[in-house]
Amino acid sequence: MRVLTHCLSFGKPRSLIGLWLGLSGLLAAIALLSLLYGAGDVGPARAWQALQDLGAAASYDSEAHFVIAELRAPRLWIGLVVGAALGIAGALLQAVTRNPLAEPGLLGVSAGAAFAVTLAILWGADTATLRVSVAQLGALGGCLCVLAAARLQGIGSDPIRLILAGAILSGLLHSLSSLILLYDQHTADEIRFWVVGSLAGRQLDDLVPLFPTLGVATLLTILLARPLAALALGEHVAIGLGHHPRVVRLLVIVVVALLVGGATAAAGPIAFVGLVVPFAARALAGPDIRRTLWLCLPLGPIVVVSADIVSRLVVPPSELPLGVLTALIGAPVLIGVVRGRRLPTL
Repeated sequence: MRVLTHCLSFGKPRSLIGLWLGLSGLLAAIALLSLLYGAGDVGPARAWQALQDLGAAASYDSEAHFVIAELRAPRLWIGLVVGAALGIAGALLQAVTRNPLAEPGLLGVSAGAAFAVTLAILWGADTATLRVSVAQLGALGGCLCVLAAARLQGIGSDPIRLILAGAILSGLLHSLSSLILLYDQHTADEIRFWVVGSLAGRQLDDLVPLFPTLGVATLLTILLARPLAALALGEHVAIGLGHHPRVVRLLVIVVVALLVGGATAAAGPIAFVGLVVPFAARALAGPDIRRTLWLCLPLGPIVVVSADIVSRLVVPPSELPLGVLTALIGAPVLIGVVRGRRLPTL
């Protein structure tokens, strides 16, 4: 606990704690709505009654109980984990590159993970654990390729170059994934809905393989928070405070790969969450990475679970893929960030 307090210390505890508690309360309300609303025949009234009957001895609506326990609850838990992972990954990536446009979906990290999983399915991978490992390796490869192409040393002064490198890599990997889907019909049937990002049809068992690597990523994030805050003041200041910028960057890339790879393996590539969540966190708490990370914990799930609820309701009785909806939300935010930051124009 002392290490946690030291690494994630912040300047105005009461203000941040108030924000965090308020957002946590909002997240609890959204989680309840996620259990109550869906695209099927079980409406809010039946779902609420089924929730009340869960702990009672009286008989309950078996259909509503099945929908809540087997369909809505698993996708809620996965949405919580995926939202937190993508939000924190986006904040870390923006901090280490000092670029407000850095986002896993824009930099090819999610595309690398998705392409790796596509290959794994093509070659017969049928275990969730293997898919998570492959997705994390793909995310790491995508991240390293983009950062190498954009020359990490000069990223802070030219953010547009980073986005262009990510767009090129993402387009290439998406094209290769499409070719694989055309080549193999079995792979296409298995991955078609997953590749656009969705929480539908997911089970709690899909989360189990994520826990070890997410635990490692959480520990590394706690340890990296203070060095990243120092790095924001400049490399020379960070070195003077006893930190090693190259080691910090390398570890952040590993953490981002673990978080994004795990989230992509569980729910498919979901774009713009890693852009919207840190943007909102900084607007609420300021630029300090430690405060941003704290707020990303509830904000990430809020964005993902809210978008998932909307995706169930806009085209009933069908569902809109979650990745499509987050793209519709994130694109205006991206435009706003570019205009607000007065970034270089082409």
